[in-house]
Amino acid sequence: MVQESSAQPGQPATAPGRPYPPAGAGESPWPAQLTVLAAICLQLALPERLTVGPTWLVPALEGALLVGMFVATPRQLEGEHRRRRRVALGLTAFVSAANVYSLAALTHFLLHHNVSDGHALIGSGVLIWLTNFLIFALWYWELDRGGPGVRAAGHDGPPDFLFPQMNDDRIEPSGWRPGFIDYLYVSLTNATAFSPTDTMPLSPMAKSVMGLQAMVSLVTIGLIVSRAVNIL
Repeated sequence: MVQESSAQPGQPATAPGRPYPPAGAGESPWPAQLTVLAAICLQLALPERLTVGPTWLVPALEGALLVGMFVATPRQLEGEHRRRRRVALGLTAFVSAANVYSLAALTHFLLHHNVSDGHALIGSGVLIWLTNFLIFALWYWELDRGGPGVRAAGHDGPPDFLFPQMNDDRIEPSGWRPGFIDYLYVSLTNATAFSPTDTMPLSPMAKSVMGLQAMVSLVTIGLIVSRAVNIL
């Protein structure tokens, strides 16, 4: 027996699935702000030869931007705050550029100098890798579906990431939405596996950002840490 479609003549049948976007829900900005602070502290621990100018210069500028973002951010994100978003994206880009510079400087130093201190090399590589892991979690959190403010208001754009919880209502209710810890985990798995694991990128933006993170992580681990092990 063939089941008749409920669609009217001339109209496409409605595909089954959960409604999108899910209902809006406020989100705390504290995890993201603490992540930025942790990344700045990691940069302070780098040797001066791997930083732009004195060791304190770039972290001090980043700290000033972090204070500005703190002032422009409410205690609970419940709607779009364009000023906060501009500051947040600018700060994230600034920290990312500083970390890529440190990686390039360390790679140049490794290729053009006789390196004998493997412990210091490993330490610098670990700091750069950790910063890479933290800062890309911020990128994912800030860019997915239009940003945290848009998501909090329930005005989500098309999803940039397909989380496992979005596939089956038996795992999570249909109103589930990702939080900062979900983006942090995506960043961790991408930085260690050099590819997505359980969460798939959907948009060209998400694929590009994940690809860039994987390249930075691969260079850090493959070139620098392996060379340090040989020195040791």
